[in-house]
Amino acid sequence: MKWLDVEDIAESLVEKFPYEDVINIKFTDLKNKIMDLEDFDDDKKRCNEKILEAVQAAWLELIK
Repeated sequence: MKWLDVEDIAESLVEKFPYEDVINIKFTDLKNKIMDLEDFDDDKKRCNEKILEAVQAAWLELIK
């Protein structure tokens, strides 16, 4: 997965962290969780706030 694979990242986060407080997660923590995903393989420098916001929003949609 790459940073722009927002939906895939969100699905992986739901599976790995089913009880995470998604609304209150710090972006630094979110970024670290994404980079720790087994299938994630992208440069951490390519991440930005808009991507993290999109991942957070997708994650929230999945757990509703």
